[in-house]
Amino acid sequence: MSGPLSIGIVCPYSLSQPGGVQNHVLGLARELRRLGHRPQILAPGELPAAEPDTDELPISGAGQGLPVRYNGSVARVNFGPRSSARVSAWLSGNRFDLLHLHEPVTPSISLLALRASRVPVVATFHTATPGSTAMRVAGRVLGPMINRIDLGIAVSDSAQVVVHDHLGIDPMIIPNGIDCSAFAGSRATAAVPRITLLGRLDEERKGLAVFLSALPRIRSMVGEIDVVIAGPGRHRLPEGVRRTGYLSDAQRSALLRSTDVFVAPNLGRESFGLVVVEALAAGAAVVASDLPAFRDVLTRADGALVGATSPAGDEAGLASAVAAALAQARTGPVSQRVRERRAHARSYDWRTVGPAVVDGYRRAFDLRSSIAGIA
Repeated sequence: MSGPLSIGIVCPYSLSQPGGVQNHVLGLARELRRLGHRPQILAPGELPAAEPDTDELPISGAGQGLPVRYNGSVARVNFGPRSSARVSAWLSGNRFDLLHLHEPVTPSISLLALRASRVPVVATFHTATPGSTAMRVAGRVLGPMINRIDLGIAVSDSAQVVVHDHLGIDPMIIPNGIDCSAFAGSRATAAVPRITLLGRLDEERKGLAVFLSALPRIRSMVGEIDVVIAGPGRHRLPEGVRRTGYLSDAQRSALLRSTDVFVAPNLGRESFGLVVVEALAAGAAVVASDLPAFRDVLTRADGALVGATSPAGDEAGLASAVAAALAQARTGPVSQRVRERRAHARSYDWRTVGPAVVDGYRRAFDLRSSIAGIA
């Protein structure tokens, strides 16, 4: 199918909470609109007040979401007869050419939309948890539903492996996207070197406790530093560590552009390093746990890394890597290193990722047509 498409995008998680899947859905919708298509989003909950750009996107609510623990996080999702009725009403009230569902095998409105769909379906898988019980059960009991997916997308190599092993399908890899222009402003230099962590750091798998345990050693190696923890949470912080709470897109960009070293001490269950790519786009040095998802986004086409890694959970290794990054942060060819990081991040810009997703949509139409022809 050629020409502009009417695309129904279903996000399983409430947009009132920050998260990688939610950010991906909003960013994708903006890029699809820029490309001339007509995206509409269905999600649980209400819009996040700190995201003014969402006011321009056509978003429908599927009712109040319930908190559910999944993949080491707590997300608000919808499921059940009332949610099913809302999904059906949304589908029947719009003439979509295609549905793009995110995390379609979680107990959410994405699964409900998959069951009710009568148009080609593209599904993006964001989870990369080996041995996932939820994915394994889905592969066993949702076979006919999974067969409704015309084209699968995994956001990384590790996510692709999990989807193949648990669901028996071979998704193409299209990474998450970011708007690099949002992080492209001039960098600011704070009075003392700044370390930043960002995300839902109350979740154990994000590794905040490891970083805080390593912090005294880091300070003994490098001296005075400014440590900023950005994102929601109630974790008790030691003296000399600042918490910002939730940040708008503009505030997050400004913080990262004033950061010398961005630290991602995550312990596992990561499918993609979105905040890592954002830090690179802002020109910050990165120290991340040596997880497949993080190593993937830090690896250039020539195989070299644009950031440093340390073993997940290793306090001493993390302290040494951060101290080494801080030692280089303001010496030597600083401008060159900033340019290299930003150039690498541009491979994940929506101007590259968005057209790849649209190509996937066209492929889904071709696959549906070929199957109909065989039938």
